[in-house]
Amino acid sequence: MTPQALLDRVRIVLCRTSHPGNIGAAARAMKVMGLSRLYLVQPLCAVDEVAAARAAGADDVLASAVVCGSLVDALAGCVQAVALSARLRDLGPAAVGVREAVPSLLRMTADGDVALVFGNETSGLANDELQRCQQAVTIPSNPDFSSLNLGAAVQVMAYELRMAAWGGLPPAPTTPATPFRSAPAAIDEVERFYAHLECVLVATGFHDPARPRRLLPKLRRLFGRAALEKDEINILRGILDSVEKPTGPRWQGGAADTEPHGK
Repeated sequence: MTPQALLDRVRIVLCRTSHPGNIGAAARAMKVMGLSRLYLVQPLCAVDEVAAARAAGADDVLASAVVCGSLVDALAGCVQAVALSARLRDLGPAAVGVREAVPSLLRMTADGDVALVFGNETSGLANDELQRCQQAVTIPSNPDFSSLNLGAAVQVMAYELRMAAWGGLPPAPTTPATPFRSAPAAIDEVERFYAHLECVLVATGFHDPARPRRLLPKLRRLFGRAALEKDEINILRGILDSVEKPTGPRWQGGAADTEPHGK
């Protein structure tokens, strides 16, 4: 893939943005670095003349922005999402450095779209939003004055993406070759697995939905580190099916243990 083709598979996702100027500033930061795919999750403001003024020529990025009702919708079809957070939380995804996250994210574009997810200007990402991402990144800054505005944060990450794409990616970590690797599971497929898992845990009495505590976030973190593949999702959901409706050994009926799961 060409460097620009890598960048064309990157979504910039802004959650609950409250000021139109910040949307415009993010659009400008994107266009300057060759990014064009802006997603707005439950924006708290209109994309108006203030946004257009701050975009300063990136009107096409604003015009093509996709407005979504939830982060799940914005990440549909993505194979990896990285959350930007000023503070790391113990129930969030694994934290990595900016220059570790960016090359890894670009390598994932070989399998589909990827996303950088930014939170509200005041409150950042909610816990449930953070938990829908597979990695978390904090931009290193002055500890005595560490808060970047939204447009600046998008600019930093867009710059790092461009430098990695056009400067050449570092070699991927060496792993043993396997002929059995399948494509990465899309985030919406993983979300359906989590919903299925929760239903089974509740039905078996292992999980009390009235007292959720830390179980489900910890399971999200566990499976997030695994970078689940499509076949692995099918296996896991087949296991959950067998818990819900025991029918005896599946192999006796000739059922494949990696058959697609449609729900």
